[in-house]
Amino acid sequence: MSKRDSSFGEGYKLTLVDRFGIFLSIHRVKKIFQTFSKPVKCLDIGCGYNATLLNSLLEYIELGVGLDVSINPVLKNIQKFQFIESPVEEAISKLNNKSFNVVAIMSVLEHLNDPLSALEMSFNLLEENGILLVNVPTWLGKEFLEFSAFKLGSSPASEMNDHKMYYDKKDLWPLMVKAGFKPSNIKLNYHKFGLNLFCEAKKS
Repeated sequence: MSKRDSSFGEGYKLTLVDRFGIFLSIHRVKKIFQTFSKPVKCLDIGCGYNATLLNSLLEYIELGVGLDVSINPVLKNIQKFQFIESPVEEAISKLNNKSFNVVAIMSVLEHLNDPLSALEMSFNLLEENGILLVNVPTWLGKEFLEFSAFKLGSSPASEMNDHKMYYDKKDLWPLMVKAGFKPSNIKLNYHKFGLNLFCEAKKS
């Protein structure tokens, strides 16, 4: 298990690189949420200190559950939100199966020692026809991220040092299948100029 003791964005100001990357991810996810006919129950695994994704989706959700080691206390006053503050691998195990329409793992899988276990548990947490959304940095992204963090100082070096893996399609696709998703229900696309890989997988 990962041994993080702080959440993304906790105790420091996000850089321009971080904010731009988050903007692109949110834009991608919002397009998917806009296709839903009714508010959804969404789980954000590794939501970050400020639960930025859940905040951006507030108008589309019935319930938003965020998992991370620490959460901004202000967010706990929002009626639609619930949070579990603990390492994400432990937090996932506290949830009931078949509880969510959407599970999001955005820029988190690369930090986990056992990504397959996280994907398997995510599969079980989805209702039938639910969707898993995954964003991970690619091997090309590794070069950019490490240069940005270690040479330019424009990304948190601690985040890059916590990375356990990078992913191209040939790396992520087998994990999605092993987690329980049918190949016909897995969509993989490179985005953010090829620096990230985005996966949309439907449970059926």
